[in-house]
Amino acid sequence: MPGRESIRSMLATGRHRLVPGRAAEVADLIRKCPRSASQLIECLWDEDPGVANRAADALERLSFHKPRLLDSWKASLLGLLAEAKQNKLRWNLALIVPRTCLSILECRRAAKILESWLDDPSSIVKTLALQGLADLTAQDASLLPEVLDLLRILGRSGTPAMRARSRHLLQKLDPSERPLRGRTSLSTRPQPLVH
Repeated sequence: MPGRESIRSMLATGRHRLVPGRAAEVADLIRKCPRSASQLIECLWDEDPGVANRAADALERLSFHKPRLLDSWKASLLGLLAEAKQNKLRWNLALIVPRTCLSILECRRAAKILESWLDDPSSIVKTLALQGLADLTAQDASLLPEVLDLLRILGRSGTPAMRARSRHLLQKLDPSERPLRGRTSLSTRPQPLVH
């Protein structure tokens, strides 16, 4: 990108490490110029937590529309999944990694990491780890029985966000899991996931 602002400098804008800053703009730029994706990937390991978090945010947006674009970096992303400590990095990786084309062994490795995140202090990390586990079942159907069990358990005992997400995912993954008509209890109403 000669003559243009670097991806890293675009991601360095933002007062707080959790503020998305220009992540959406970076995702759009990479969508138009996929050769720049390597610059964005490198930012995931940046010493500035804000840059790393915004890079993960941009990648999550990008992977939603162009998941195959990240396939060549799946080994690096799996490695980062295992070592990520920051909440925003974790919750974005929980969505990104299952969108890459994984082998069965890679799916199981990712599932093991995501399952360990179900004990994370952050409700959003736990909730998006559940989403990631559910998404992995599309590539490794052998994970489905265990994931369904987790969704049933955490749909009753998890945080409000986990309960809502579990109900939604159960309806998607297991058609026999339909809510009973006429339920109006506050405990059964879907609750929005708040970032």
